[in-house]
Amino acid sequence: MQTRKNRHPPNKRPCVMILATGGTIAGSAESGTQAGYTSGRVAVDTMIAAVPGLPAIARIQGEQVANVGSQDMTFAIMIDLADRINTLLGDGVADGVVVTHGTDTMEETAYFLNLTVRSKKPVVLTGSMRPATAVSADGPLNLYNAVAVAADPDAAGRGTLVVMNDRIHGAHSLTKSNTTSVETFISPINGLIGTVNYGTTEYFRRPVRRHTCQSEFSLTGVTSLPRVDIIYACADMPADLVDGSVERGARGIVIAGDGNGNMNAATVERAARAAKKGILIVRSSRVPTGKVGRNVEIDDDHLRFIASDELNPAKARILLMLALLNKRSREEIQRLFYAY
Repeated sequence: MQTRKNRHPPNKRPCVMILATGGTIAGSAESGTQAGYTSGRVAVDTMIAAVPGLPAIARIQGEQVANVGSQDMTFAIMIDLADRINTLLGDGVADGVVVTHGTDTMEETAYFLNLTVRSKKPVVLTGSMRPATAVSADGPLNLYNAVAVAADPDAAGRGTLVVMNDRIHGAHSLTKSNTTSVETFISPINGLIGTVNYGTTEYFRRPVRRHTCQSEFSLTGVTSLPRVDIIYACADMPADLVDGSVERGARGIVIAGDGNGNMNAATVERAARAAKKGILIVRSSRVPTGKVGRNVEIDDDHLRFIASDELNPAKARILLMLALLNKRSREEIQRLFYAY
């Protein structure tokens, strides 16, 4: 394990750019103890000013990319964000980047950046579960710790990271597990990358899947992504949901399947029919842990399906959208799910 207390002489402090997108960390409420609040009310400069001690860690610059609750995060914003990060890190403007983001879709943006940022330098997402006006708001310390990780050379080469509640997660594995608790993010399959305690970092491992500078995905010239839908499997699920997605132009469908990526027989038949027409069908799972194995209970080879391996439905959708930007066979796309 590597432990580092991130303090630098004034003339050697790294430059960390904070890119704000809104979320609860920028939210406010009428009182410090109410559950309801409005996301995206606090500007990036105000957030930075509310965290004492940041200048001792890094030279800080802030930029407002968006100001939305993460339930309103769009792929247009994600593409702009990835392009901006690639420019900042590629031109040497910044030594690391922190993105403030709402927690609802943070895992999706983190995974998107994990596949589309082409730099070894640290990219760290953070946010909060309580708004800035709350009693015991968690945002300021999360931001402090995120800057410490982004300024740490040992964070480089670990892919896009998420820092929340003193924990350092990798983008591939983390998921939100609780609607309101500050202990909401977990990495149930691969475990934590490390921890950060008042700016002191400790790392346990590096990601084993491909990411960032190893990625084969490019956003050059990309302004939008192909449509991919997620269909949630359940008892006696209506099979015509598959037809509805196809009719509305989906080029791929992710099934949030029962158990090991299962679905009822009627849905299997409709999905196989869609696959024969060239629609990419990915079997993921609504279960929070475990892999979806190929050809286990469903004959993927015969039906022309793709198994999501470790990726949950939301991340499987991200990977499939990026895969569809170029012409690839089903076999090639299945390889991507094992590689990323």
